[in-house]
Formats: sequence, C-alpha cells, structure tokens
Amino acid sequence: MGKVYLIGAGPGDPDLLTVKAARLLERATIVLHDSLVSREVLQQIAPRAEVVDVGKRCGQKLLTQDEINALLVAYAASHETVIRLKGGDPLIFGRAGEEIEALREAGVEFEIVPGITAALGAAAVAGISLTDRRAASQIVIATFSRGTDASAPALQLDWGAVASVATLVLYMPGAHYSEVADRLRDAGLPEDLPCVIVSNATSAQQQIRWTRLAELSGENRLPAPALLIVGRVAAHRVQEISADYWRGQEQELIASRKSVS
Repeated sequence: MGKVYLIGAGPGDPDLLTVKAARLLERATIVLHDSLVSREVLQQIAPRAEVVDVGKRCGQKLLTQDEINALLVAYAASHETVIRLKGGDPLIFGRAGEEIEALREAGVEFEIVPGITAALGAAAVAGISLTDRRAASQIVIATFSRGTDASAPALQLDWGAVASVATLVLYMPGAHYSEVADRLRDAGLPEDLPCVIVSNATSAQQQIRWTRLAELSGENRLPAPALLIVGRVAAHRVQEISADYWRGQEQELIASRKSVS
C-alpha cells in the first residue's frame, strides 16, 4: 500500500502553501482535489501528475464522500504517493475525519499536512486580530447551520452561547445575511457590533466589506467562498470600542455585587 497525504491548500494564494505542501505537489503522481482549491495552487502540481476533481459544482457533488474514501484506498493500492488536496486546512470543515477513518480501517498509511484555514486568511487580509485582548477573550469558528442536516442536529451552532466578548468566524454564511443577523439579534448581540464579510480571501478576486449588525441584513451577497467575522475586534478603532465595552462590563459587575449584598 502507498501513502496518502491530506494536504491543506490554504485560502487561495499559492505563496501561502507550506514548504512541505509545495514540495509534495511538485513530485505528485496523482492528486484528488476539492473545488475550493484555487487555480493558482493547482498550477503548482507536477505536470506529469494525474489530477482528479472530486469537488462540488453549483452545490452538486461530483462524488459522494464514501466514493471519495473508496478512491483514496484504491489509489493507495496502486500508487506510492496519493495526495488529497483540500482548500484551507483539511481539519477545519474539510471532512478529513471521515477520510482518516476510512484510511485507518483499510490499513493505509496517511499523513496530514496543515494549511492556512480561511478564517486566518480572511482575518489577515482584513487586518483583524481575532484575539485582540482589548476586545475578545475567545474565538468561535462555525458554519451557518440552518438545521437541514437531520443526521447531526446536535452539531448546530448554539447561538445563545456566542458571547459579546467572543469573535465569531462564520464559514458559508449563506445567500441572505438577514438570516445570520436575525440569529445574532436573537442571541442578544448589540446592533452596533462590527461585522466584516470577506470573499475569496487572498485571491485576485478578493472582496472585503465592513458593516455592523444593524446593516448586515441589507448587504448584498458577496461571491462564494465567503465568510463573516463578527466581533469588536472587527472595528477600526478597537481601543475606543473596547474601552466603552469593558467600562460597561465593570459597571454591570459592580451593580450585581451590590444587589447580592
């Protein structure tokens, strides 16, 4: 049996590939890639390699996940090195867990080569520190679940658990941002909360739109792949906003202590 490499292609810019990923692509003989892998990254694959597109087109899968798993196992039986190339990082919303399980069950050796996930690529191009200590104490990375996956209802985002001291990075926010805005309001988040929509981060088609929760519903949809960063870290003047916020938190704490006493 050969060896399978689960490689993160990063958010799109080939310069953001790890050295190890670039080296493996240069000597690849077969590569199975997702549709989110950019054309520029695909151009880094060795010309002699067989390239197999196993991604989605207009929401329709070319292959099921089970079929992809079976291909990886089958190719490992006839190739010394098999590369499974995924957009971003394979361990962040890349369904790598299912492929890892299939490879383990088949006794196929594998290795994971991390990549820069879209959350970090988008934050970098927007100039946002996701963990700015003046405004955030945690990060929540999630996809926008509409509750359509009956097989995994427990994996839906608990919107009520998204605190105002958290930075929320929402992958695949959907066609209508109003749905996301309603969920955030229902969770009790303030109307002035900064939001940033980043489309095609790090690519030539990159777009960045700055807004607030109050205006999010009226924003036109940016092309996929896109993600939404929500939190006070997305403000241009974090120092001023954080000072007001933490002052309010302190006053609430003092008031609660007085009521207890």
